Amino acid sequence: MNPELQEKILAVTRCGVDRHESTGFFRVALGLYYLSGLMTKETLDFKRLDRQFNRFIYHTIGKGHSITSILQYMSGEKVVPVLESQRFLRAFGQYCTEVPVENIPFLLGLNLSVAKDISKIDVRGPVADYIERQRQLREAAEEAARLQPGQ
Repeated sequence: MNPELQEKILAVTRCGVDRHESTGFFRVALGLYYLSGLMTKETLDFKRLDRQFNRFIYHTIGKGHSITSILQYMSGEKVVPVLESQRFLRAFGQYCTEVPVENIPFLLGLNLSVAKDISKIDVRGPVADYIERQRQLREAAEEAARLQPGQ
């Protein structure tokens, strides 16, 4: 994790109005960067990668948190209010341009898929519902744009 990436995540974190919201913003921004980093053809050194993320997490929000706990948070219902927060979406879109906001549902689906494979849990629930709502909204917007006269 380079200092520039850390500063971008902290900038999103500072957009929260209180400690609880800021911590949620931190978790989601960091988790999205982590998940987007998995989208590579290169071989990843997960021990090294996780150690870097865990060190940053520890220095930012303290002990008891890890990249594993952040990914678990992102597969549970507590993440949905952050994902639906216009303040978070604006901040993430402004500061974290390497991970487009429109990729969030895909990255969440990736996280749920991995969680299902590892723990064999049922992934139906609030996050899956959020992903489905986003798919429906995207399809409705695409259909509306297709039907616009003169386009």
